Amino acid sequence: MNAPQVPQRDALPEPAGTGAAVHVDPAPFDLPGDGNAAALCLHGLTGTPYEVRPLGEALAAHGVAARGPALPGHNETPERLARVGHEEWLACARANLRELSDRYERVFVAGVSLGGLIALWIASEERVDALVTIGTPLELSRPVRWLVPWVKYLRGFAPKPAGSDIRDPEARARHPSYPRMPLRSVHELVKLQRRVRGRLSRVTAPIFVAHGALDRTASPADAARIHASVASERRRLRSFERSGHVVTVDHDGPELIRDAVDFLRGAGGGWDPAADAR
Repeated sequence: MNAPQVPQRDALPEPAGTGAAVHVDPAPFDLPGDGNAAALCLHGLTGTPYEVRPLGEALAAHGVAARGPALPGHNETPERLARVGHEEWLACARANLRELSDRYERVFVAGVSLGGLIALWIASEERVDALVTIGTPLELSRPVRWLVPWVKYLRGFAPKPAGSDIRDPEARARHPSYPRMPLRSVHELVKLQRRVRGRLSRVTAPIFVAHGALDRTASPADAARIHASVASERRRLRSFERSGHVVTVDHDGPELIRDAVDFLRGAGGGWDPAADAR
């Protein structure tokens, strides 16, 4: 019997975030696959599932079910986000991952920024077949780490006048995100970073660490640190030279997504939806 045909790299659909007409959908998504693999896709702080939808759509086109929930406090208001602790973000991810694990033989986790931190934490405590982290901040600058726990009581929110850290001006203009950053949420991020740094050596699943070279939010050095600190036998580190923090919808989005899909295909045993369905 001939081996089933594997879709080629250029068979991927054009991700949202490229092309002349882009539909901006910040809602959670649950895209069906046609096999026994699924991916949990997690967005960043003050962002929406739109940030990871292009990856979810590409995976679904290759037979992998993809779920992108809105993390607690997101797709609501900045005031609501300010009342959410990082344990609620972790609980949301755990619950979604376990639902997928109950239904599928292989499960992957991919995350942008805060979503990448959560993916690392989940991979340190749960079984995942592979993970992708994109623009993941392991540590904020020292002044921010020192000041935020105190300033949050004096000034609840910090404006984001320049919008999201995306170098493609059209993509930045249409990117859905809160216009203000709750400083309490930044403090929750700092607490989660501290916890994740202490658990990197527990991550053993195959990992693809991606980062925009022009990122002004998370240092590209954090990507190298993640890559060097995990215990994964299979690991890949890649810098995307034309992009900022949210690479998935920036200039290099299509290339990142092709690389991520290729990596997960190999890490998942070269999944074959046709074979899974038999």
